[in-house]
This record gives sequence, C-alpha cells and structure tokens, in this order.
Amino acid sequence: MIPEFSEGNRLTLLRNGTDYFPALEAAIRGARREIHLETYIYADDETARRITEALLDAAERGVAVHVLVDGFGSRDLMPPDLGYRLVAAGVRFLVFRPEVAAFRFRRTRLRRMHRKIAVVDGRVGFIGGINIIDDMHTPGQMPPRIDFAVCVEGPLVADIQQQAERLWSRVAWANMRRRWRVEARLQVDRAPKGTQRAALLVRDNIRHRSDIEDAYLAAIRAARREIILANAYFFPGKRFRRALVEAAHRGVRVVLLLQGRVEYVLLHYASRALYGMLLDAGVEIQEYYKGFLHAKVAVIDGHWSTVGSSNIDPFSLMLAREANVVVEDRAFAAELRGALQQALELGARMVPKKRWHAKPLRTRVAIWIAYATVRLLMGVFGYAGRH
Repeated sequence: MIPEFSEGNRLTLLRNGTDYFPALEAAIRGARREIHLETYIYADDETARRITEALLDAAERGVAVHVLVDGFGSRDLMPPDLGYRLVAAGVRFLVFRPEVAAFRFRRTRLRRMHRKIAVVDGRVGFIGGINIIDDMHTPGQMPPRIDFAVCVEGPLVADIQQQAERLWSRVAWANMRRRWRVEARLQVDRAPKGTQRAALLVRDNIRHRSDIEDAYLAAIRAARREIILANAYFFPGKRFRRALVEAAHRGVRVVLLLQGRVEYVLLHYASRALYGMLLDAGVEIQEYYKGFLHAKVAVIDGHWSTVGSSNIDPFSLMLAREANVVVEDRAFAAELRGALQQALELGARMVPKKRWHAKPLRTRVAIWIAYATVRLLMGVFGYAGRH
C-alpha cells in the first residue's frame, strides 16, 4: 500500500529516553481531554514510575486516560499492582493478549503489540521504538540504550489518533470491556504546524500486513547514493536481502548498523549467516558494541527516513503490530543521519570481509546451525513465507 503523506507537520527527533521521557511527561501533564498510550514494555523503575504518576494525575483532573500494554512484553517487568492502581484512579487499562500459560505453545502467542505510540488531546503524538523503561536498565550491557522516537505536531497526529482509537476499541471488545470502546472520536487539530512531509505506517494482520516492509523496499530500490539502516534485530527475508544487494551492485553505499553484543543467542548467530552474501555484494556491516542498540531507523539518500518500532526480522515484519513514521524531509534526515554517524564513529566496529570468511570452522558451523534452527521454527509456526 502506498503511504498517505501529509504536509504541514512539525517533527522533533528524540534521542533516547533523555529526550523522550521529559517530552512525553510534559505532554501528559498538559493534557486536558484525552490520552492514549501504547507500549510493549512497561517496567517498574524510576522513569516508568514518573510516567505513571503523570497518568494518575491526569486521570484525577478528569482526563480520559487509556493505557494499553502487551501481555508478553510487560509480563515480567510490569509492577504487579500497576493495573489496579491505574483503574482505581480512573485510568482505562488493558492488556493486549494476556499471557496466562507460560509453557503453552501456539501460533497466536507470537502475535504481539510491539508498537510504541502516545497521543495527547489530538494535538501531539509520539511514535518510535522506546518502551516505558529506563535507558539505564540494560542488564548485561553497558547503558544507555540507543533508541529514537519522534514528537509529531500537525495533520499527521490525526492518523496516530485514529490508529490508537481503533486498536483500543478492538482490544476493549476482546477483553469484555465494551463500555470502554471509543464511541465519540476526539476532534483533532489538523491545522499545519510546520513544513515537513510525513506518513504513518502500521503493520497488522488484516489490511496492512506488509506496509512497513514495502515502504522500506520502495525506498531501497529507489536509492542512488546512500542507505544507512540501524536495526536491533536483523533477519530479513529474500526480498529485503535482494534489494540491499542490488543497491550495492549499482554503486549505492549501503551501511548496516547492527547489534554487536549478544542478547538473544539463537537470533544473534542466525542473522550472521547472512553476513557473507551481504559483504560479498559490497554492503558495509558495522556492529555496535559500546552499549545496547535498540534502534529501528533508516536514512536513504539524505531525504527519506523512518523511525519506529519495526525491526527487520520475521517477528516485526510478519507477526507483530508495529508502527513507523516515514519522513520525506532533508533537515530531519540530516539530523538522524548525524546521530547514526556519531554511533558509528564512537561505538561500532566494521566487519571486514576477509576476516569474516576466515572465521574458524566451529564458528561457521554454530552460525549455520542457528540459522537452520530459526528457519525450522519459522516453518513450524507457519511463518516462513518470503523469509
């Protein structure tokens, strides 16, 4: 599906929680009518508690507050009494697909709500990859976590509001909270607030199954000079790999900034089975070691960029509900590119092609076993498809 761009937006790039949480808290504390907050992870730390207090204060002054968390992502980190506290204060709190059987395997278990969205009073929206969790909470890794979000003002907020209302009403119905469905839609201020052109892209399992991937592919295929893609979990399908290889073959500089530290062992090694073909095609692979890379962003040819929740892996591209903003604006792209360039220079190491192909046999065997295992699991769950 072709993205529907809107003109007249003002977009602010937010780097890490340092920028994001003060902006989000200020918007919540300034709310007068309605708040929608969606997050995959809602933790129990100082940052999350600050957001919780802001939400409680908003509810107490009569703001209609809606909080939606994912049942798997927030299962272990969310405070046990959070839902009760919020509901007692008048907040409408729902869990997307609650996890009730830890060891029960079923296909639908992997269909999570992975997007991170907030919209306040229909006037300001937030979208990106940052969960409600402190940047410094990076067990086994050096903090802070590297991530991005965008603060949106202008006509695009209407699209964010609509998506938030639509998912909220669907989950409310599924959770037997029919009275909580959004009946009267909030009137959104569509007046221009800036000069930037942007579109909201979502991935679901109905009408928008491949919108985010298709937007990436269109931009990659149109690239003429440079592609910089930073992604925490990188395990693309054939179409995506082919598009990157073809871009490199036609002389485009293709740079992948990927996670260097091990978080999920199986996916970490499986993704490295793709390194050989990419390096042989001339793709530059940089692994980030300074800290934990959680970003899901890209900049192409200095004018097209995207920030959001979608990784380039089967979970994000084929299963989870995701949300990205795509921006066609040179100033925004330059700012994001500068942040990525800083990460490349200060915390990343290039993967040399010769050294990669000279890896010991045991390492190569481990990588291909991991790759075969991930492929097998995808087939078992019925999600191999184009991957």
